[in-house]
Amino acid sequence: MYVARIKSFLAGFARRDDGTIAIEAMIIMPIMFWTFLSVFSIFETYRTYSINQRAAFTIGDAISRETAPIDDAYLTGQYQLFQYLSNATGDSALRVTSLVWNQQDDRFYRDWSKVRGPRPELANEDVQSWATKLPVMPDGERVVLVETWAEYDPPFQTGLEQREIRNFIFTRPRFAPRVCWDQCN
Repeated sequence: MYVARIKSFLAGFARRDDGTIAIEAMIIMPIMFWTFLSVFSIFETYRTYSINQRAAFTIGDAISRETAPIDDAYLTGQYQLFQYLSNATGDSALRVTSLVWNQQDDRFYRDWSKVRGPRPELANEDVQSWATKLPVMPDGERVVLVETWAEYDPPFQTGLEQREIRNFIFTRPRFAPRVCWDQCN
């Protein structure tokens, strides 16, 4: 008797189609929500990369226009400008290096390198093989290299991990043959 009732109930339950949209929604809604958060996080990542790159180009352009020697106060101001423009919330760093190309030695030499943040200054040994990283230049030509680093933490944990945004920007001095540190020798 109970078996017949249970079979009848299950047969009726199987034929009914009300409530199926609720079950489908319960299955699809978390996937749709995760997809929306992932797309938002990816968009925010690209936007942050773009903002950091623009900030680095701004710093490089400002330094390349200097005709007077720059100093610690100037570089600290540029570092603060980078942090402001990039909305850096975590650790960030700025390294500015003046490089000269030596055609006879077929390599770059460092005029000077200064840092703000947790990065080392560049030495001549670090830049000697950078001919593939920097543009082709005539003998004795100088370039200002601006490198920036900023931590990026995605707004949602959807599979994107925390990462470091790094920029490598080089600019030729615009109004003077070189950008000097403290004084031109």
